[in-house]
Amino acid sequence: MKKILVTGGAGFLGSHLCEALLKQGNEVICMDNYFTGSKSNIVHLLDNPYFELYRHDVTMPAHVEVDEIYNLACPASPIHYQYDPIKTIQTSIMGAINMLGIAKRTGAKILQASTSEVYGDPHVHPQPEEYWGNVNPIGIRSCYDEGKRCAETLFFDYYRQNGVRIKVIRIFNTYGPNMHPNDGRVVSNFIVQALKGKDITIYGDGSQTRSFCYCDDLIRGMIAMMGTDDSITGPINLGNPHEFTIKQLAELVIELTGAPSKIIYEPLPSDDPTQRQPIIDKAKEILGWEPTIQLREGLIKTIEYFDKKLKSE
Repeated sequence: MKKILVTGGAGFLGSHLCEALLKQGNEVICMDNYFTGSKSNIVHLLDNPYFELYRHDVTMPAHVEVDEIYNLACPASPIHYQYDPIKTIQTSIMGAINMLGIAKRTGAKILQASTSEVYGDPHVHPQPEEYWGNVNPIGIRSCYDEGKRCAETLFFDYYRQNGVRIKVIRIFNTYGPNMHPNDGRVVSNFIVQALKGKDITIYGDGSQTRSFCYCDDLIRGMIAMMGTDDSITGPINLGNPHEFTIKQLAELVIELTGAPSKIIYEPLPSDDPTQRQPIIDKAKEILGWEPTIQLREGLIKTIEYFDKKLKSE
């Protein structure tokens, strides 16, 4: 049994990760300050004697003894990370420093949940890990994009300078149950609008592309990365390589919900990437990983979750 710390453990992906790690027979400490996470995501785990809930903000030092750390703490949707941009960049940078400090002191292996946003609005498509990106350092998304880029820098500096055992993954658009209904991401936005019988709002002309990975696939990849030997540091892209336009996503959500919604178009926010698609050759080769749940199947599961959630409210 390993003792594992998951920061952001009450969030969308963190809650799924805590559950998966417990099922593997580990002891899990879930750290969250509930800015975007929710106790409702992990309430079903509270009776498990090997699950511990630690209300804490990663920007403040913490003292725990663990074998592994998954650092997921950071608001990940534009609405949430732009709400307090200074706090967002503090979470990425101070959170990384504090968690790397624990890893250095305890000898724990530590995984950074980085993001495809480090590629910015890419000039290279699809995106390989070697691409350095095209990021606006002073835009409205910079608090998140540059915060995550700096966190990667810190991870590799701790690895080179202090021998900390690091793992860095870059997560491409992920969706599924436990997403926040008002997080502003396209999948949750479209599903909630459709289930409420509202028109679906697309920003821009809908031709911009994304690659959507179902949460269960992503968690498998994350755990596989942590299980690699110390010579594997990453970064490694984790995402679904199948590319869809935003308009195609909206049309599929309308079809699957049977909603009377029409599509309406609004101006595109600044710095919104026009293309996003991972090259996952490294994940296939090194981790033996690739997604198995395609968009239609994943959307059906996600719609079912949101339908129950909205009815319960």
